[in-house]
Parts: sequence; structure tokens; C-alpha cells
Amino acid sequence: MSNSYAGLDDAAVATAAARAGADVVRAMYGRRLARIDKGAGDFATAADVEAERTILGILRDARPDDAVLGEESGPQGPAGAARQWLVDPLCGTLNYAVGNMLVAVNVALRGGAAAVADPFGGEVFFTDGESAWVRRDGGDVRLVPTSATRLVDVNLDPPFPGAPGFRAVDLLARSAFVEHFRPRVVSTTLALAWVAAGKRAAYVTDGGDLSGSVHFAAGIALCKAAGCVVTGIDGGPIGPSGRGLVVAADAETHRLLMSMTGKPRPRV
Repeated sequence: MSNSYAGLDDAAVATAAARAGADVVRAMYGRRLARIDKGAGDFATAADVEAERTILGILRDARPDDAVLGEESGPQGPAGAARQWLVDPLCGTLNYAVGNMLVAVNVALRGGAAAVADPFGGEVFFTDGESAWVRRDGGDVRLVPTSATRLVDVNLDPPFPGAPGFRAVDLLARSAFVEHFRPRVVSTTLALAWVAAGKRAAYVTDGGDLSGSVHFAAGIALCKAAGCVVTGIDGGPIGPSGRGLVVAADAETHRLLMSMTGKPRPRV
């Protein structure tokens, strides 16, 4: 591969890589793809593997001195590298495998630029770590979160590490939730980009530290850069001691969700 990406800044590299992965995902859609069993009901397809191979090729070309963590191929690159890219080549594999187009391609530089591509919606959401944008039809528009839709995406996939004290599914049975919001479940972290873009009011999921996850890192970076409120499910900061994720378009939406998930802690 020629060094056609070497002169790009990090945001442009993330965007190019995510778009290339999305091209693969879109091209292979609808084929009968063999499933690669990963255990515990999880699996990958040939589209996951090929999209990741394409993304890694661009990252190696653009940033040969950086390390990479790919969902399918694991850690790669120079040992002890100062920088690491996180790659989820097809978030929503089950959706994709059954013919549902709600999927995302996530590429993030840990602590820096990131991009989330929607292979079928034709949008790429990206950030340089300071501001967040969406590229569609050849133009870039700044992301502006809003809670106007009142739609909240809730991740219902197991496991439920917060149970019995908290399970995201329990939100749906709360009268306060129904009073203020309407639930949505898309089973892909594309929903995080939608919060940053004003298409969702919030996103809620249980879990441990998601800040360094190949699935969540790009979406979290977008939401932070767009000005969303980003905390754990207890209201505390995300990170090594964090638990789960609540991303809200504004402080009032976050406050309402915290009143339903548990006692909030001060943000730091």
C-alpha cells in the first residue's frame, strides 16, 4: 500500500478508516456469510474480518508507529507504542447477519480523534477531540446534541454486572421513564453517535469501564466533543473505576436518568 494516508491528521485518518470499513460492510451485505463462533453466543462474520483488515491497512499506512487493538485480530503494532487505535469493524453483527442495517464501524485513537461510520445511512460522525461533526453528501455539519426527540436508547444485552441493584432493562418499567422518555433499542453503538447528533436524547448501558472499549471509545469521544453529559450509571466519571455509561444530550436529561438509576455522584 502506498503512503496515501500518511499526510492526514488524526481525525482524517479515523474518518478514512471508518469509511473504508463501512464500504466493505455495505458491499458484503446480504451475502450468506459463515459465522465465526467467539463463545457465549457471540460471533463474527467474514464482513467483520474483512472490514477490520481494510481498516488496519489504512492505520498501518498512516500511523506505522502506533499500536492497534482490533476486535477480531486483537493487539497489533509496536510493543510499548505511545498511541493506540481501537477498532470495532462492525458493531451490530447480529443485526447485520439477519439483514438489519442498524450497524456501525468504529475507529478511535485512545484519548484523541475518532470516527463512527453508518454504512447504510451514508453518514460519518467524527471528532478531532475538540469538536464533533457529521459528514454527509460531501459536506461537514457540526454536531449539536438536543433532547427534543425524548428518545432514549437502552442497551438490553446481557451480562448485567450491576444487577440486582441496577439493570438497564428495569428503566423501561419505571413510570418516571415512561412519563419523560420513549425507549429505543438498536443494539449497536451507532446510537451514541445519534445522541451527539440530536437524533437521540440519551443512551444507557450497564458494564464496567467502557472508556477503552473498542465498541464504545469512538462514540464516547464523539459525545464528549459534542458537549453531551457523559458519566457512569452512578453519575461518576467513566474510566478504570467507572461502571457502565449514561450519555445525555443535556444536563436536565442526565439528571432525570440519574434519578431513575441511582444516587448521582458529583461529576469530576
